[in-house]
Parts: sequence; C-alpha cells; structure tokens
Amino acid sequence: MLIKRSLATFFCCTLFLLLAFTAYADDAATEVIDAEITLHNDHYVVSADIVYQLSKRATAALQSGVPLFWSIQIKLLQPRHLLWDKTLFTTEIHYRLQYHALLNSYRVTNESSHETFNFSTLYAALDLMSVIHDVPLIEKSKLSLKEDYLCALKVKFDGDLLPLPLRPLAYIDKQWFLSSHWTLWPLKK
Repeated sequence: MLIKRSLATFFCCTLFLLLAFTAYADDAATEVIDAEITLHNDHYVVSADIVYQLSKRATAALQSGVPLFWSIQIKLLQPRHLLWDKTLFTTEIHYRLQYHALLNSYRVTNESSHETFNFSTLYAALDLMSVIHDVPLIEKSKLSLKEDYLCALKVKFDGDLLPLPLRPLAYIDKQWFLSSHWTLWPLKK
C-alpha cells in the first residue's frame, strides 16, 4: 500500500512539474501568411510567404551552436465527399539554420538543393527561409477541369533532429512548438 501511495505521489508531482514547465511560452510561432498557385508554361507552381518567430529558448539554443531544422511540406489534394482527400502530389523543402560563433554569422542551408547562404543577422537568415517562389506542383494536363483541387502547405519544425538532450523538451515545452498549422487554398484553373 505504501508503494502505491508513493508512486501516486511521485506521478502527481511529476505531472504538476511538467504542466508548470510547459505553461510558460512567449510569442514564438510559425505562420503561413500568404500563398498562391500560378500557371507557368503549362505547370502550376506554388509561392508563399512565411513568418518565423523563434522563442527565447530556441534562440538561445541556436546561439549556443544547436542547428534548427524545418521542412516546408506542400501537397496537392483532391477533395472527396465520403473518404479523406486524395493526395495527388507532395514535396518538401528542408532548411537547416545554424549560428557560427567564431564568424558571428548565421548559415541557412537548403537541404533539398544543397545551397548555403551566410547572413550577419538572424532576421536576414529567417527572411531567406520565409519566401518560397515558383515551386513546381503539377502539369496542367494532369488535372481535370471538372474536379476541384486544394493546395496545402505546412511548415514543420523537426525536433527529432535536435541533440538528444533537447528532444524531450521539443515535445513538451511550448517554446519548442515552432511549426505552423496546415494552410489550405483552392487551385483556380
């Protein structure tokens, strides 16, 4: 009986500490503020504007040498009434953001195209990641004029690529919730 009581007390205290630990969060968020699909040379392409706001903990980790990773997920969906939407196309753009203390600079690497850019400020580095232009989506000939289509875009912070001691925090601490929600908009033919 004493063991059950001790375990119950331990779990209650642990739960209370976790709730208190996750209650504090500042205005860190990632948000897709504008997105559009346009037709270029018989191909639909996606462009979007994204706002990244890092929390104090994420900024401190970055400036301590911890790289941060995001993926921009883009999907073309065909809505269906009785079943979930059918995914016609999906692609991802992966970014790695690092701070180099010796150089006092921020480095953004597009892991998909292997392009690397250096910046003197965090704002400039995030600005590069915040705009995507003309990402190929699908050929016009592959879509039916009778059907409706949706484009979906989400920015996902990848906490699984953090160093091992920080990974549990990425799941429970709101300051590490640096992903956006899905943004949906119709494809206009």
